[in-house]
Amino acid sequence: MENLEQFIQRVHKYEDLQEMTPYALRELIKGIYIEAPDKSSGKRRQGIRISYDLVGFIPVDELMKQETA
Repeated sequence: MENLEQFIQRVHKYEDLQEMTPYALRELIKGIYIEAPDKSSGKRRQGIRISYDLVGFIPVDELMKQETA
């Protein structure tokens, strides 16, 4: 829980950020992982996973499903 609180404090510093800066990127994100493209459905789909510093991966797909439900 302490890591989450530290991450939230970091995020609050960038509330008014209009464009991602190299400094903000280094402070908030641990890694960006791009998956191989999948063309099996006839359309090209490619997954991107972002590992945030202190909190790890946040399942964005699941969060988006909850917003539209």
